[in-house]
Amino acid sequence: MSDKHISSQFDAELNNINSRVMELGGLVESQIRQAIYALSQFNVDVANQVTESEARVNAMEIEIDRELSSIIARRQPTAGDLRLLIAISKTTANLERVGDEAEKIARMVRSIIRSGSARSLPSTDLKVAADMASGLLRKALDAFARLDTAAAVSILKEDDLIDREFDGFVRKLITYMMEDPRTISASLDLLFLAKAIERIGDHAKNIAEFIIYIVKGADVRHTTMEQIESAVR
Repeated sequence: MSDKHISSQFDAELNNINSRVMELGGLVESQIRQAIYALSQFNVDVANQVTESEARVNAMEIEIDRELSSIIARRQPTAGDLRLLIAISKTTANLERVGDEAEKIARMVRSIIRSGSARSLPSTDLKVAADMASGLLRKALDAFARLDTAAAVSILKEDDLIDREFDGFVRKLITYMMEDPRTISASLDLLFLAKAIERIGDHAKNIAEFIIYIVKGADVRHTTMEQIESAVR
């Protein structure tokens, strides 16, 4: 078998695995949209739909990892291709964890509805941060599909905005709990919910870092923005 034929087969396998990752990303995005809707409308039925999707997300992660392991074993990829496959595996893991966070939001929404005090708390404030996190994940998936390092850097900067939204929301919740101790239980549910939203932004940030790793071969985790920008130049 010629090297050219082997190379074209390998490219086809990479294209297939990338398509599966995008499919998983689309499923997880749908989970987030449903979770945000369940939160904004206090809708138990939609929250339940998020939970029902979780099994499919988990199964897809396992399927993609199995395919990646098979490719690595059969093709013995060179450094650049191996870097790509490792980054795809880590991206898949982050997408599965985003699904976990969406399911957590759905679970918290059900708990808040049961508590009966949902509408007396600033739950609508969370929709802003949730939309930001969802948008960031969408940008990360688009950047991953195009291996766009400039977009990846932009995503890393935007994640700071979500962190600031989270900090402001926590301060507001503390005020509510101090003024009315009866809201403590529901406020804690909202706090966990806000943390789940923040984590979605963190996972989008991780995917952006993997893009830079694939294209530039630089591990930019735990580095400054100046170092990141230098790495992509």
